[in-house]
Amino acid sequence: MKKLIIANWKMKLSFKESLALAKILSLKLRGDKNKVVVCPDYLPLLPISEILKKSKITLGAQDCAITDFGAYTGEVSPLNLKNIGVKYVILGHSERREHLHENSAIINDKIKAALKNKLIPVLCVGEKLTERKDGEAQSVILDQLKRALGGVKLGSSDLVIAYEPIWAIGSGKAINPSEAEEMHHYIKEQAAKILKKSVLVIYGGSVDANNFPDFAAQKNIDGFLVGGASLRANEFIKICLQ
Repeated sequence: MKKLIIANWKMKLSFKESLALAKILSLKLRGDKNKVVVCPDYLPLLPISEILKKSKITLGAQDCAITDFGAYTGEVSPLNLKNIGVKYVILGHSERREHLHENSAIINDKIKAALKNKLIPVLCVGEKLTERKDGEAQSVILDQLKRALGGVKLGSSDLVIAYEPIWAIGSGKAINPSEAEEMHHYIKEQAAKILKKSVLVIYGGSVDANNFPDFAAQKNIDGFLVGGASLRANEFIKICLQ
């Protein structure tokens, strides 16, 4: 079964570096192994949409506004994202929760705005290391799911949940694959109860070409949200072709 592999470039690349990486990936990845999505920052989204038009790679964004239009300085409309070819949008990433003080009510509104525009939300959830050590990981995740997904109606629309233990993001220390598998199974069960529909659950947090096979072998891990490794063309290509 194909995995969903989403590259989150964050704010790590210059405009020129983003275009160059997109060109390399468009030539090397033909979509025969896994489904690949790349999420640049906002500025290069439009030219990258042109680069990817003839490729098998899907375009994603790293966030969107809570509404299509309005007095929201600095925000980007989900409708405008859709109109330039964006299909997926990452929402609720722990970095936005921490640095931009984004709460569950805002994330909930963004999910609904994305779905209204036929975008596929990628909802990020995850626990801190202290919460895991205290045995609170599942309760923390369940609270995040309930708050972010309250009142969300999927119907024929899709939604993806990305489990990213906060302590593993950018640390180089990924969670044990068997522990990730256990959490993915739990998230799938709880999300299905809330949404009345099964959804894909992917893993993020220090994924690289070396540990990818161990995670990919787990039954309930449907794909990956890749950060640092997605910035290195050869490394990311190796991940996607496994």
